[in-house]
Amino acid sequence: MFRKFNIASVLLILIFITAAIYLVSRNGNEKIYYESASTQNISANNKITETRRTVITETVAKISPAVVGINVTEIRQFRDPFFSPFFDDPFFRQFFGGDRTSARKVKSLGSGFLISPDGYILTNDHVAGNAVEVVITLTNGKHFNAKVIGTDPVSDICLLKIDENDLPYLLLGNSNEILIGEWAIALGNPFGLFDLNDKPTVTVGVVSALGMNLDPVNNRYYLNMIQTDAAINGGNSGGPLVNSIGEVIGMNTLIISPGSGQGSIGLGFAIPINKVKKIVDELKSNGKIERDFYTGIKVQNIDETISKYFKLETTKGVIITRIEKNSPADKAGLESGDIITQIDDYKINNEQTLVGVLQEYRTNQTITLGLIRNNKEIKKNMKLDRRP
Repeated sequence: MFRKFNIASVLLILIFITAAIYLVSRNGNEKIYYESASTQNISANNKITETRRTVITETVAKISPAVVGINVTEIRQFRDPFFSPFFDDPFFRQFFGGDRTSARKVKSLGSGFLISPDGYILTNDHVAGNAVEVVITLTNGKHFNAKVIGTDPVSDICLLKIDENDLPYLLLGNSNEILIGEWAIALGNPFGLFDLNDKPTVTVGVVSALGMNLDPVNNRYYLNMIQTDAAINGGNSGGPLVNSIGEVIGMNTLIISPGSGQGSIGLGFAIPINKVKKIVDELKSNGKIERDFYTGIKVQNIDETISKYFKLETTKGVIITRIEKNSPADKAGLESGDIITQIDDYKINNEQTLVGVLQEYRTNQTITLGLIRNNKEIKKNMKLDRRP
């Protein structure tokens, strides 16, 4: 009896202990699982937050305060569309009057960016070059009237100034060091959206191509341009194109868009900042760019007939048709019939390209021309002199 009792007691005790261990283990496992899940969620959120904060977001936060919105007022002359040119005849002017034009105020907008703490601002000439009134909006909501210090229609660069100090500004990089495929960030005021919250709009892409020579637009020459697929839209003109560390590598200037649309299809172009630096220094000093040299040559484009006659491989380049006596071209030893294919590092495709490339130079500079003469490639140095 005693043995049975002991055995029964032992069995009961063992059952009790087993149940207790199970309950403790179960509760403990549930608690551990809960804590583990919480820890995992916190860790995951931290990782998400960390991955959201990239070099791009950090750069945008740093440089945005130096981007400005620009509102411009111009005075433009409009001709009466119902006025017939017939009445421009002097005989009819005495009866109907000869002036059928009217001056109107036209408002437009664009983008810009501060390049110094004392208020110098860069933008495009086509944004503010002809303005009678320029109002700058900063990201803190303040508005300032700006003065046009100088502007250059040929390069499409304009320098403005506001009377304020201790302003945020952007560092100008080196566009000669740009890599195709590197990140490119475009900031600005597309369609006036800056005015909604005093903040620039940001688009991100890559540098798509370098050294792009585009056709001139309204006597503005766009050579050696940076191409990017970062979206650039109407109103972005004059804003900065920056690299991933916040250095300005170019000024957003124009897009190629189908039809008459202003929307981006990923073909945006910026003026290289190294070119902008040179223009800015001259605008600060003189208010304009002096291009008072001459070459003394007459040229024409190469067509298929000329190409075949001179046994050329392409129709790229221009052929010299006449040289003025004692001109820079004459002194350099150029001859009629020479074919100009290159000036320094610029490839010459046609007469438009030649004119545009020459705008890059100044009086008394010497340029090196790559020529084809008698089916041989030669080089000649020419000094750009003023006309006597």
